[in-house]
Amino acid sequence: MVQSSTGAQGRILPDYAHTRWMESIGVPVHRGHFISDLRTVDVDWWEERQCQAAFLQFHGQEGVSEARVTEIPPGVTLPPLKFALDEMVYVVQGRGVTTIEHESSGSRKTFEWQDHSLFLIPGGYTHQFTNMRGDMPVRLLNYNYLPVAMSALPNPDFFFNNPFEAADILGRGGEEFYSEAKSVKSSDPYGVERNYWQGNFFPDMQAWDKLDALKSRGAGGHSVQIKLPASELSAHMSVFPAKTYKKAHRHGPGRVIVIPGGEGYSIIWEEGGEKVIIPWQEASVFTPPEKWFHQHFNLGEVPARYLALHPMPQFRGHAEKVEDRARDQIEYPDEERFIREKFEDDLSSRGLNSVIPEEAYQDRDYQWDYSRSDDH
Repeated sequence: MVQSSTGAQGRILPDYAHTRWMESIGVPVHRGHFISDLRTVDVDWWEERQCQAAFLQFHGQEGVSEARVTEIPPGVTLPPLKFALDEMVYVVQGRGVTTIEHESSGSRKTFEWQDHSLFLIPGGYTHQFTNMRGDMPVRLLNYNYLPVAMSALPNPDFFFNNPFEAADILGRGGEEFYSEAKSVKSSDPYGVERNYWQGNFFPDMQAWDKLDALKSRGAGGHSVQIKLPASELSAHMSVFPAKTYKKAHRHGPGRVIVIPGGEGYSIIWEEGGEKVIIPWQEASVFTPPEKWFHQHFNLGEVPARYLALHPMPQFRGHAEKVEDRARDQIEYPDEERFIREKFEDDLSSRGLNSVIPEEAYQDRDYQWDYSRSDDH
């Protein structure tokens, strides 16, 4: 059975301290599997933060990672906030500035951002957001590991405006701390040399083109791994060609996927369970639950890209290095016939045809061409 739904079946979950705190705020908590457009999702007033906001707690994300939407009115600067944990911020919409300050040393840095920027707010620093536009609100997607931290220490006051200060890495980093991230070559945990985008500020996730072939996922796609120095937060971005789709795979919980550009859908399913279809476009967001297979389909005429914000390393799972391919990844020849038929039917309804060659459905070791210029 296939469903297209924002909802998830009722489940009995632990009484997480983070969930209790989140529900006490009084702003919307969006659950289910996905949000179709973060630019229009319902938010409400958060008096303490002086902004409109909403939390996202998708199926399988509970207790692992926090995602929320922050809306900043035109021309407004939000009150200063000191948060104990590192946080990644993705700019869904808008243009503005962020000021980071280490109070006791006086170290301070202000930087500008725009649509599709990604940056780090280091834990233990005071920060402020300003909307530089006077004609439209800013919308941010914030991501952190607060649910795990609150399970260990269930006292919200410890995490917000705590007088404790972290070491002054901002002062030591000088002007480089929020300069544009750089492409570096480094070996991944399995000894494979890959291209990493390293830094604390990434100006435009829709435009980055220094990518590596992601040969394990098929479709001639590419990716880049994102490292944030002095933080365990990380991410990656994948780009895959028009009229193709990637192999189904699965991994650990808490990974939040946001779409910087493209149009298509993903299918997610628990082994032996019904399939859930998630349509996406720019500003869509979703989370594959722990060990649910998921598969991404590009219905557009240009490459699509998705940005995956990673949970703590303890929760990542093993799908990025598949020890048992039959367990954590499904090859094209082994997938259900429905997968291919739906994709080809959906393209046909748009007057398009799949460009996945017939050989890929017959040969598990089919070699894709990763040199095509339109992949980037």
